[in-house]
Amino acid sequence: MEPVDGDDEDEPGTRPMTTAVALSDDGSSIGEARDLVTDFLRRAGTDHGVAVSARAADLARLVVSELVTNARRHAPGPLGMELRITGDAVEVTVRDTARVELVARPGDPRRVGRHGLEIVMAVVQAFQVRLEPTGKSVTARIALGDGVRRTDAPPGAP
Repeated sequence: MEPVDGDDEDEPGTRPMTTAVALSDDGSSIGEARDLVTDFLRRAGTDHGVAVSARAADLARLVVSELVTNARRHAPGPLGMELRITGDAVEVTVRDTARVELVARPGDPRRVGRHGLEIVMAVVQAFQVRLEPTGKSVTARIALGDGVRRTDAPPGAP
């Protein structure tokens, strides 16, 4: 796993942190992905002065773990992951080769397992699945601070 760091211009005067990596084809990709997001957020704080709460780092590791596990389980072939700091959030994008929509199942406390996407949806600000010619990309946006406010929440909601 070799990260490729970039500093694309987002808005004048800002330089977002980004990194992209191809993940291993074996079961180690999940741990590698968690390690990558941990290192990425640590560097965002130490090298770029980005405030990252411990809660945000934990949530980012959880989201990465769930998204990569899902892709590894349901998509044949290579996986890719991109991390990007945008404003007060980190965006995690996982790309795989399965050209199939992801849909969270309705909550069911009696169901054993298969709760990963429900968990992700509960802790992220925003979530998007895009079908692409070679598969799909799944992007989750996680607040870097301790407060969590979904971008699709109605005005005045906590």
